[in-house]
Amino acid sequence: MKLLIVEDDSTTGSYIARGLREEGHTVDLLTDGRAALVQATAGGYDVMVVDRMLPEVDGMTLVKTLRAAGNLTPVLFLTSLGSVDDRIDGLNAGGDDYLTKPFAFGELSARVNALARRPQALEQETVLRAGDLEMNLITRKVTRAGRDIDLLPREFAILEHLLRRKGRVQTRTMLLESVWDISFDPMTNVVETHISRLRAKVDKPFDTELIKTVRGAGYRIDG
Repeated sequence: MKLLIVEDDSTTGSYIARGLREEGHTVDLLTDGRAALVQATAGGYDVMVVDRMLPEVDGMTLVKTLRAAGNLTPVLFLTSLGSVDDRIDGLNAGGDDYLTKPFAFGELSARVNALARRPQALEQETVLRAGDLEMNLITRKVTRAGRDIDLLPREFAILEHLLRRKGRVQTRTMLLESVWDISFDPMTNVVETHISRLRAKVDKPFDTELIKTVRGAGYRIDG
């Protein structure tokens, strides 16, 4: 694997890099976030190990910037900031795993190897398709037959839910729980209303209908 280690403590960084190279990996070691941002953008890495407290650009900002640019390289945060809130912040910033110092090298190696098995699945999930409809989950852009479709946040969420379950019927209850985070309410027609608005944008201007109504069951997207 090709790995990038971003660690400003030279002793720790050298220790990690040496151990990973002994396991047969190609390892680049950098000591500041600004250089890492440039290197990560162009380097084609399988996994990054990133300290949170870095000079120039801190680790959290580094990962947030990469994610905003569509870079999905798996990131293991390695840091002395080990509270529950710190771990939550790191994962919310785009980190895939979080390991606190002091650490055992064997555990770090195992976590790096586990993360390396994820990239292909993650990459496949960044773009969802049905027929000539395409949804980019990174840019939040939806197109059909090359034409941009402007969706409101709730419409986007419904379409994403249907696309992730392409070919399978989704009931009103499923959509209420997934998109609105509420349990079944037989009196509400919020699902029908939003499906109608979504169809007006996704289906009506085009020749082929993608969003199907399955009578007495729910909705399904084909393609």
